[in-house]
Amino acid sequence: MTKSTHILIVEDDPEIGALMQRHLSENEWRVSLAANAAEMDRKLAGARIDLLILDVMLPGEDGISICRRVRASSPVPIIIVSAKGDDIDKVVGLEIGADDYLPKPFNPRELTARVRAMLRRMEMGSVAPTTNAQSIGFEGWELNCTLRQLKNPEGAEISLTGGEFDLLQVLCERAGRVLSREQLIDLTQGRIGASNGRNIDILISRVRSKLEAGGAPYRFIRTVRSGGYEFIAKVSPV
Repeated sequence: MTKSTHILIVEDDPEIGALMQRHLSENEWRVSLAANAAEMDRKLAGARIDLLILDVMLPGEDGISICRRVRASSPVPIIIVSAKGDDIDKVVGLEIGADDYLPKPFNPRELTARVRAMLRRMEMGSVAPTTNAQSIGFEGWELNCTLRQLKNPEGAEISLTGGEFDLLQVLCERAGRVLSREQLIDLTQGRIGASNGRNIDILISRVRSKLEAGGAPYRFIRTVRSGGYEFIAKVSPV
């Protein structure tokens, strides 16, 4: 979610469009503007767009029609904004393929939060599990995802809290991938009880101490500076 993320706003009111562009650009996203469907089509054809913010009330082709047309040919995430605010418009927008709906007037912070959440969900799609096995093995250890048990190479069960187990399962299922602290929170769906990066760090430390007791440090979970954490042991279904 950096400058490489390109957001296209389709809004015919130049003041509103400029306000949205300015506010989203402050979050280090690249933001472009289009005033109508034709201009939007040109920009979609000329550059990669990662997220589309689409006003409903546009001259010519309206936002609902545009949303339906874009969704028929592209999976790009779409957030619809509308001054109408009727529930029926929200339902229609979501039914034809919009990913989110925001009624006008809105707080720019809420727009930013919606965009950030959408981009985060996009990131989640790129870190799908490499294995969905009921039991995962690594270097003699066994993580039983059904019984929620961890056994060491000697067969002894290692006590884990619910949060520790959920975190370890997410890491094992995506072994070899660097996961940010935010992704770890999202992938565990909040079950680990961690609401910030510092709590994740503490939980990682506790899991490490149980996996690496008496062994080499950092042999299972690698810290990636400014990135997050990676489970580096080779895993396989058991």
